[in-house]
Amino acid sequence: MKKTLTAIAASVGLLISANTLADERKISIEVTNLTNAVYFTPLLVAAHNRNTHLFEISAPASANLQAMAEGGNIDGLIGDLEAAGGEYIANPASGLLAPGASAEAVIDRPRKRNRYLSIVGMLLPTNDGFVGLDGLRIPKKKGTYTYYLHGYDAGTEANDEIITGGGAPGTPGIPADPGGNAGSGGVASVGADHNQTVHLHRGVIGDDDPSGGISDLDARVHTWQGPVARLVLRINKDD
Repeated sequence: MKKTLTAIAASVGLLISANTLADERKISIEVTNLTNAVYFTPLLVAAHNRNTHLFEISAPASANLQAMAEGGNIDGLIGDLEAAGGEYIANPASGLLAPGASAEAVIDRPRKRNRYLSIVGMLLPTNDGFVGLDGLRIPKKKGTYTYYLHGYDAGTEANDEIITGGGAPGTPGIPADPGGNAGSGGVASVGADHNQTVHLHRGVIGDDDPSGGISDLDARVHTWQGPVARLVLRINKDD
């Protein structure tokens, strides 16, 4: 639950000394946005049991996952976690996590059964893309562990890349670009996803026409390949 977690909003390079963490016996979770111009909506960081999933690859998105992936709304997923006895922190960055920035959360000894870590947050601007981690077993041994997180597609909305002020589930289009690098006047030319389960995101296609073309996103700015985030776990506890 929230009362067991402490959030620390951080910019790039923020670190907590290992000695302090060792003394306080906590787990530090640091997420860094590796993209050039894609923002993360408020993240949800959760410790939970082995049977709980915020999302699963190759499975249809739940309504609550769809709400997060299309509009950044994590309230429903929080409700799922609470019902399952999970512990979580919402919005550790206190807002959008900008390209190159980091956010950090510290968990005070999660309950014994909550040994799995999951993270989600919408990729903005996309139709239904999100950064995700599904059920990572939290290491038992003290140390620093680094992982790279992929961008996923919820499979619930066609990737038309057209900015229409969308964001509600079932509403076509994407919200505005927080970085101000988007164009306008694109013409949607895609249908439903071929894969309508949760899958790896193909990335932004974009174009180089700021006032037309097939996309409102700039291919020179918004396109990404490979992982979209770095996760660093600092484990300083004895089990």
